[in-house]
Amino acid sequence: MTDLTGLVKAYDVRGTVPDQLSPEVARALGEAYARVVVLPEGAHRVVVGRDMRDSGPGLVAAFADGVRGTGVDVVNVGLCSTDGLYFASGHLDAPGAMFTASHNPAVYNGIKLCRAGARPVGQDTGLADVRRLAEQILDGAPSAPADAPGAIEARDLLAEYAGFLRGLVDLTGVRPLKVVVDAGNGMAGLTAPAVLGTAAGLPALPLEIVPLYFELDGTFPNHEANPLEPANLLDLQAAVVAHEADLGLAFDGDADRCFVVDEKGAAVSPSAVTALVGLREITKEQAAGRTATVIHNLITSRAVPDLLGATDARLVRTRVGHSFIKAEMAAHDAVFGGEHSAHYYFRDFWFADTGMLAALHVLAALGEQQHPASALAEMYTPYVASGEINSTVADAAAVTDRVRDTYATAYPDAVIDTLDGLTVAHWDGQHPQWWFNLRASNTEPLLRLNVEAADADIMTKLRDDVLSLVRGEDA
Repeated sequence: MTDLTGLVKAYDVRGTVPDQLSPEVARALGEAYARVVVLPEGAHRVVVGRDMRDSGPGLVAAFADGVRGTGVDVVNVGLCSTDGLYFASGHLDAPGAMFTASHNPAVYNGIKLCRAGARPVGQDTGLADVRRLAEQILDGAPSAPADAPGAIEARDLLAEYAGFLRGLVDLTGVRPLKVVVDAGNGMAGLTAPAVLGTAAGLPALPLEIVPLYFELDGTFPNHEANPLEPANLLDLQAAVVAHEADLGLAFDGDADRCFVVDEKGAAVSPSAVTALVGLREITKEQAAGRTATVIHNLITSRAVPDLLGATDARLVRTRVGHSFIKAEMAAHDAVFGGEHSAHYYFRDFWFADTGMLAALHVLAALGEQQHPASALAEMYTPYVASGEINSTVADAAAVTDRVRDTYATAYPDAVIDTLDGLTVAHWDGQHPQWWFNLRASNTEPLLRLNVEAADADIMTKLRDDVLSLVRGEDA
């Protein structure tokens, strides 16, 4: 019996090629996706795109064959970023499939599936059913063929994607900026010249782009395309200082996440970006006479609810993970959502995440005033955070209970919740001000700790105290 549980994850498909994800498996997933998601919605076509990995073309062709065998047409948009695929899904009002493994090494590939309008397909919204049907197809289960196979069409939407994003944020009047962009040999090497430059035939912006690793290469010869790891920002940080640039931008492999570096080469917290962009979107809503709703996950800095809550906006706190954010975005008609991992979501982008649109907002905010990026970032970074710290434990639940009991006793006035792991907060109107979150990994024997406090001394003490409990000899 075929078992695809190691390949089909909670929110996407991802595995090694060809032992886990082969053309045969891709074909079965294409047929299953069409039967489970596409046809029941009454859709008649699927849009498919891919990143720069060498395995992409063969897997896309096989997946498209599976889809077409059900009578559904395929629009192949070729090379694109993940947010480029979301654009295609929204623009064409069609279900979509993006072949990417994001920042994973070259031997990996995967598929991010969505319904029409870029609505996500996850474990609880169809992906588990797709997996089960694909397993049956691979095991030889008969299926009724369509009267005629679907057609296939190649279409390039890069210029339309670039024009759409530019229409959401106007950079034509900003002061001239020099910007280093690190594409990490990923898809930003295609999208950044189109959106920020003139490669898609759009007028020039007052931006001087210094390209870093724009060559599309799925072997990632320069560094891993995962800017969340500090080591992968070193080249960008050095280049920003060397070129005396105003700003640095780094994208992950499929270019749906964006990270920011200031003119001194210092990384800007994604929480600061969330606060900055959130305030811009709130202001736009207020100008239209509407009350804005903004989504943030529970790991983002307290600066986000503090700063955005000072407006008339409604703040909604949610679990970590893009599926939860997207669900809350749609449920609340939220104008914007941000995560500590540098995923940024926009109502104007079908509630989906797009790193490039977040980058445009940051560039506009910087270019509309005269202060350097470091001063701008400081305004949105009033507190001190530890970053995520992982600890290997034998019994995550027992360790979490021990930490909870210790802090419930020591700080009876602290607020404790279990929305996602354990969060203990000693914050509102209290001194010292601090909070921490302890979450178990879904796939590894790890506990992930995030700490934030009003100053560095408090943060350091709290971090070390919690870690001593987590990593005790009986942990």
